[in-house]
Amino acid sequence: MCNNNNATSNNCIAEILTVINILQSNADCSDSCLETCDRGFLGCNVTTLSCNTRPIMLYTCAGNGVPFSMPTTRDGSCDAAETSCVFRVEKIDGNCATFRVLASNPDPAEAVTIPYVATNSFFTMNLNCCCALRCLPDTVVECI
Repeated sequence: MCNNNNATSNNCIAEILTVINILQSNADCSDSCLETCDRGFLGCNVTTLSCNTRPIMLYTCAGNGVPFSMPTTRDGSCDAAETSCVFRVEKIDGNCATFRVLASNPDPAEAVTIPYVATNSFFTMNLNCCCALRCLPDTVVECI
């Protein structure tokens, strides 16, 4: 998949991200199932609080197993303390995806149930550069 310039080739990561994007658009918790990235609903079951996000981590072909990270602000800062490797898929267009950077919730009491907050930092990635993704537990992200 790496260095594949054929935009019409099947891309399993693009397909999974498309499913996640649709689920987030139609956030509805229902039946329980295995907790896989392509699970057909958000949340673990009907008693779960209404989840609207399946946070993910991305791994690039050249990343040597280190998660891809991006700044949490739009000010151009490259300070490592202001980066995150947790994202929310916002849009899929063929083999390109737009992601919102999620930051750790700064409120420790709230972070137990809402571990991430939305930022206004976005990026677009050619999914041919992405070789793996890791799904984190479904959650609520406010202000999206």
